[in-house]
Amino acid sequence: MVKRIGTARRKTRQKLSRSAKDKGRLFITAYMQEFKVGERVVLKADSSHQKGMYFPRYHGKSAIVKAKQGKCYVVVMKDGKKDKDLIVHPVHLKKV
Repeated sequence: MVKRIGTARRKTRQKLSRSAKDKGRLFITAYMQEFKVGERVVLKADSSHQKGMYFPRYHGKSAIVKAKQGKCYVVVMKDGKKDKDLIVHPVHLKKV
């Protein structure tokens, strides 16, 4: 196996950065939003909230909500030919 160098947040300067007007702000509406099972969402990370963040490779991809798990949601997406289940906090999700 290949030895991995660094963490999951390496090489993400532009990907996880926030705009100047949004820096330091916590949007309560994004934090409290609800999704239904079967709803389509887009994975868009909010870097100020690290809990429930997915691996940066999936940034900008669309997925389908499969279930709710605690405060987070289980979303299913295609990665190549495989279906991947990701556990994501609602702050990092947007409705399509």
